[in-house]
Amino acid sequence: MHFTYATVYTNSGERTSGRKPTFLLGRIFPGLSASESGRDRSAKRTAMLEVDLEKITQMAERVVISEGLALVDVELKGGRGSLLLRVYIDRPEGISHADCERVSEQLSAMLDVEDPFPGSYTLEVSSPGLDRKLVKASDFAHFAGRKARLVVREPVDNQKVLEGRLAGYEAGRVRLDLGEAGVRELELANIQKAQLVVEI
Repeated sequence: MHFTYATVYTNSGERTSGRKPTFLLGRIFPGLSASESGRDRSAKRTAMLEVDLEKITQMAERVVISEGLALVDVELKGGRGSLLLRVYIDRPEGISHADCERVSEQLSAMLDVEDPFPGSYTLEVSSPGLDRKLVKASDFAHFAGRKARLVVREPVDNQKVLEGRLAGYEAGRVRLDLGEAGVRELELANIQKAQLVVEI
């Protein structure tokens, strides 16, 4: 099980916090949906663009490093008035509720000062889980030997989804062992999404 510490901010500036497993989220704000009207989709995009995610990521990284942890990823979902900011943290021995709480409280204080959001939002600080996403180049080297699923921009062997064991990373190329199909070297720039696969 991995955990989330969530802080919900309202337009009035009030906030409530609580610990909960990630699969029991109290509020979930989806991204853009094909069923939404053009006006709704446009409003959501505008709200997203108004938020400087790079600046928020830098703030999160400062807090996480100060706690002796590693920042895995920062996600922003939802639309105006209902944004979800999700911060994933980790360390080799794993993280606890207390780790999530400390990072959440410190980052919350920084966000209170900077006030980067156009309306209410929810901040979640969470562990990445067993099926964690692979975001940084170092992730592909660190998890060598683990099974992973990669989605590529340009097809490799006529496939856009590849599943195999990570076999290292060097000079901008990820090595993926596909078993009987052999080892493929993939340009990091060609990898659109990647995550570990849970093996039972």
